[in-house]
Amino acid sequence: MPHPTENLPSPEQILADLKEFIEQAVEENHGSTKPVRPKHRVPFSWPPKAISHQYHIPAKSWTDRAEYEAHGEKFPVRVAHTPHGVFGRCEKCWHEARGDTVEEMLRRLQKAGEPLFRRQLAIGKTLGFPGRFVGRISDLAPQDLVRLLYCPDRDVAYEAKLEIEKHASLGVFGPALIHILRDDRHPHRRSAQWCVLDMMEDISLILPDENDQREAIAAMRDLLWNAADDYARAIYKAGVVIGGHLPGQIGKEVLLECFHAPSKYGRRAAMHGVFHVVEWHPPALREIVERLREASLNDPEPILRRYAAAMADDLEAGRDHGPDPVFPEEEV
Repeated sequence: MPHPTENLPSPEQILADLKEFIEQAVEENHGSTKPVRPKHRVPFSWPPKAISHQYHIPAKSWTDRAEYEAHGEKFPVRVAHTPHGVFGRCEKCWHEARGDTVEEMLRRLQKAGEPLFRRQLAIGKTLGFPGRFVGRISDLAPQDLVRLLYCPDRDVAYEAKLEIEKHASLGVFGPALIHILRDDRHPHRRSAQWCVLDMMEDISLILPDENDQREAIAAMRDLLWNAADDYARAIYKAGVVIGGHLPGQIGKEVLLECFHAPSKYGRRAAMHGVFHVVEWHPPALREIVERLREASLNDPEPILRRYAAAMADDLEAGRDHGPDPVFPEEEV
């Protein structure tokens, strides 16, 4: 993010840009604010291993030229005709393919480039840029990094998260990150919230201002309280952050309050999160076990009553907890 400090947008400007971005997304989604269930993150690696290296194709063999078209764009290709087949190299995208004919090689080359194109197009669409984004995420402005947390490609969102973490000391991201935790409108909010929650594992670094920290904790509490789903395991993540990464007394109070949340997803996350409270704050064991025993009798969800009882047993026995329960609608 090569921006001189004096030219950085203010926290208020970044927040205003985010709000406008969210409303644009709602409008493009025909007014619907229903969250999208995101896919799992698939780590991206590029360029792929060059197939010509496996066959030791020398530089002098790349004598022919061709091209292929993808997504309305033409890509020049260097071609090598060899006893092992026809090799093609697209230096514009840094990938190769091999085939028995030029036509077959070009088809394979186009197919091999699709992971890169999908990623670049997803970035461009999220940022409102035309076509493929061919720059570097690390060169983007702060407000664009915040927007990319909402990218449907979760690996892109994760890379944006890493860039924000690198530059957290600039102190310009706080209000926008808190707003993401409270976002109930953008279709892709759950994966963005997961990214912010991952940053909150080091809340004092990401939000050095104590007022921002208090606002973020309140936003995480409300996320558990009101959750209508647990897409991207964002609600689970909030419970882990509150229980395992906030000072023990603060995390304990928030999670025990959320034992009474109207959201079953929030209550599940709270029951999981208190395990981490005890890990880091052992004096809380007795009170937490008592509250789990109460929940095992009173929670309206049979699944959570059993979960609370099992968690209390695990804590009393000093052993690791078992797997979280899965609600029927999540088994897809």
